[in-house]
This record gives sequence, C-alpha cells and structure tokens, in this order.
Amino acid sequence: MKKVKFVLVLGSVFLIAAFAAGCPKRTSIAEIESNPAKYQNKEVAVAGITGTSYGLSIPLSDKSGGIYKIDDGTGSIWVITDRIVPSKGSKLGVKGKIQNGISYNGKNYGLVLIESDRKFKKN
Repeated sequence: MKKVKFVLVLGSVFLIAAFAAGCPKRTSIAEIESNPAKYQNKEVAVAGITGTSYGLSIPLSDKSGGIYKIDDGTGSIWVITDRIVPSKGSKLGVKGKIQNGISYNGKNYGLVLIESDRKFKKN
C-alpha cells in the first residue's frame, strides 16, 4: 500500500512539474516593451484590464476576431484575436506570441501579442 501511495504522489508531482514547465511565466508589459527583441516570436502571458477594442462578428457564421488593448498597470499592448473581442474593462489573462510591425485593417499597431488563449478573471 505504501508503494502505491508513493507512486501516486511521485506521479502527481511529475504531472504538476510538467504542466508548470509548459506554461509561460507572466511577464509585465513594460518588460516586453523595454526589450521587444527578447520576446519576438516567443510565447508570453500577460494579465490586465482591457481598453479600446475593434472587433468583427458576422451573425450566423463562425467569422469573428479583432484587436484590443490590454493594460497591466506597467504599460499596454495590442492583442490580436480570432475570437470575439472582450468588452472594455474586462479583467483577463492572455497568452500568445509577441510580433512586431503588425497591420490590421490598414492600421499599423507596432508591437502586438497574437492571442492563443484567454482566461477571464472574476471581479
């Protein structure tokens, strides 16, 4: 019985460590802005409050997406998404890759985060 418990505990520790290693560490937007080359094409996680957003949603189709700004208190960055944009004032965490020189709808947004995942925070 002790052997089974040991194997279960060891397996759980291994799974938690593997999961944690696969998650990007939260990075401040100020840190990304101060050294964008370090984060270019790298996956990062940021958290903050959404500001301005521009979205596209076509009723009765699966077409949606847009761009929104997120502010973490140290700075703000534009986020490009293929999902419906969050409403202004939403608290959320975003994971994705940093890109530079991105244009959307004819406007250049410079440094952006290409969203791969998003989690809303409860108020």
